[in-house]
Amino acid sequence: MYKILIIEDNPDIVANIYAFFEPKGFELDNAHNGISGLTLAANNRYDVILLDVMLPGMDGTKLCKKLRDELHNKTPVLMLTARDTISDKVAGFDSGADDYLVKPFSLVELESRIKALIRRHQDDHFQHSIEVGKLSLNIEEHTITREGKSLKLTPTGFKILNVLMSTSPRVVSKNELEEKVWGEDIPSSDALRTHMHGVRAQVDKPFVQAMIVTIPGVGYQIIDPDKV
Repeated sequence: MYKILIIEDNPDIVANIYAFFEPKGFELDNAHNGISGLTLAANNRYDVILLDVMLPGMDGTKLCKKLRDELHNKTPVLMLTARDTISDKVAGFDSGADDYLVKPFSLVELESRIKALIRRHQDDHFQHSIEVGKLSLNIEEHTITREGKSLKLTPTGFKILNVLMSTSPRVVSKNELEEKVWGEDIPSSDALRTHMHGVRAQVDKPFVQAMIVTIPGVGYQIIDPDKV
């Protein structure tokens, strides 16, 4: 069965998660601070990491960023937090989180989110390598470069870019993009917009010409600016 790491300092929340998931056959580990949580994540294999934002020792955002940037750990991360503003969500996704659940949350919904993350992580139907202009995406190596510069995206951001590049220069509707990235388990209505912010910050912001285009009321496309 699935193995989950819970990095959460609230003992009641941890106890509730254990009580709900252990009878279902899930294997659980937990840490009560960021430093021990990072150690467990670095030294063990997990299917999903449940990560509180406000942690002693090291906050969840910093921990997630270390996982992605320093340890190159691709395990899906679900942020658990009482903060629900767009800026908080953007910060979480920019650090490398894949999903975001606001406290208090339903354990049934948590289970659904966990299974969706695992399914997306395991089910990779995309082609090996794609190029649009000077932007290149390699599925097997999980790398992205533009003009020779290495870019870093969350696993969800990687899938969004994969879909846009695979269909370029066709416009991909918001609904189609959500379905290809999340299947039937589409998260909150602003999730795509938040993830797109992170994708643009890497793909477009450091460069002179933008490649990602928003078609108001329709969706998104990615173009080769040298061919426009």
